[in-house]
Amino acid sequence: MRKSILLTVSPEIYADSVQLEKIISRKAGIDPKYLSYAINKESLDARKIPVYHLDITVSNNNDLPSIEPEPFLNVSNSMKVVVVGAGPCGMMASLKLIQKGLKPIIVERGSEVGKRKKDIADIVRNEPVNEESNFCFGEGGAGTFSDGKLFTRSNKKGNVEEVLKLLVYFGADKSILYKAHPHIGTDVLSRIVKNIREKIIQCGGEYRFDTKVVNFIIRNGEVSGVTTSQGEDIIASRVILATGHSAKDIYKLFYDNNWLIEAKPFAMGVRVEHPQELINEIQYGKRVGERPQRFDKHLLPPAEYSLTAQSNGRGVFSFCMCPGGVVVPTPEKEGIMVVNGMSNSSRSSEFANSAVVVTVNEEDAREYRDFGALSLLKFQQKWEQLMYFNKRICPAGRLDDFMQGKVSSLLARSSYKPGLVSVNMEERLPTFVSDSLKSGFEVFNRKMKGFITKEANIIGLESRTSSPVRIVRDKITMQHPQLKNLYPCGEGAGYAGGITSSAIDGINAAKKIAEELGI
Repeated sequence: MRKSILLTVSPEIYADSVQLEKIISRKAGIDPKYLSYAINKESLDARKIPVYHLDITVSNNNDLPSIEPEPFLNVSNSMKVVVVGAGPCGMMASLKLIQKGLKPIIVERGSEVGKRKKDIADIVRNEPVNEESNFCFGEGGAGTFSDGKLFTRSNKKGNVEEVLKLLVYFGADKSILYKAHPHIGTDVLSRIVKNIREKIIQCGGEYRFDTKVVNFIIRNGEVSGVTTSQGEDIIASRVILATGHSAKDIYKLFYDNNWLIEAKPFAMGVRVEHPQELINEIQYGKRVGERPQRFDKHLLPPAEYSLTAQSNGRGVFSFCMCPGGVVVPTPEKEGIMVVNGMSNSSRSSEFANSAVVVTVNEEDAREYRDFGALSLLKFQQKWEQLMYFNKRICPAGRLDDFMQGKVSSLLARSSYKPGLVSVNMEERLPTFVSDSLKSGFEVFNRKMKGFITKEANIIGLESRTSSPVRIVRDKITMQHPQLKNLYPCGEGAGYAGGITSSAIDGINAAKKIAEELGI
């Protein structure tokens, strides 16, 4: 017999498996010695006294739903599909191709994840940026070194559970199958990426690391492969283009050849960094004089937040919030400044950070209208260059000073290792972004009293929330309308935002290819 029960428990009970089992047994009316259960979903409600809401299946089997995937086939001698990019979109597309009996050849401009870690460490130490292997480029994509959050829960474009189960199969903790805000962490995700690579190679797939695609091979109006920076022509039946949001050379290739692309709205702003304990106090209510402390703070995870506001018709919102995380420099070349947030699985840093960004549309980039589909990309590049100071030293200001239009004489403590420099942040941001951020922060402070504080810094620039260009594709076939057999996918093509949605898009493209080939 299997049935579902809903349960609300304190953090103390949730952390004590013996007590939790007793309560589940009593709620389900099953003798403890016969009880087996699996948590389907867990969410933390901290609006009053923190509690966990649990959706639990009780049965005679203590296993979570099976994570065994569709079989991976030997594709050593199968029809070839080139996959451009080894991020979540490209990796998951490759796994699905193998399950369908097709051979992926993955072409990745960056390095494998082990070497990539060294390249990223050099960036944090203010060494020169490797323009092909960095936070943006390399095995695993940008998401590997930006926390590994898996917040997409919509099933509109595909099966989220399929992605999560594949991640568990390759090494993620089973809790991502039921947590409301599943998170893997950079340290674990890098191992998962390696495990996926080993499976793809074991099945007969191939990788080309440190190899950039510089053109498509086109015969009779159909894409039949790619030309690489190594001078190799790779012939294949189909090409999946999954290059990520920072591969500007790909956008230029399309622009120069008059292949259909279009400008796509994106968002721009700053990273806001607070002490994690302060966010805990705001969210969990542990300030002196507020409600009595009835729980052990160590039983609760580092507190998160998700905030939105409107300013003169523009959206202002938090994005990629990293509790217990650090702020890192993520430029893919010298002369620009871009930042992001990341955390390991333990989320043990004493700081919390989040992007707070403002929507940007084509009208904002009217000075670049002559560039057509690249207008928003040119706008993005302009402000990334203006935010540059010196190597990875990053412009910043205290949040309370920014709200008052002041340059900070002293910055708050920060996790940002290369170092911060106090500047007038209003001069480093578009006026509409600066004004909207101020309006949004006021709203955030009403929702989270104490958000605006001298203990918080704003650090810039946060500009890679999504791609400012969309590579056009047919809604049904997923192929580019001018380039048959080319499947633009994921965040770089403008059809996803984040690890999970990009992975789903890659899986969908692989399925479309198999369907078209009659597999």
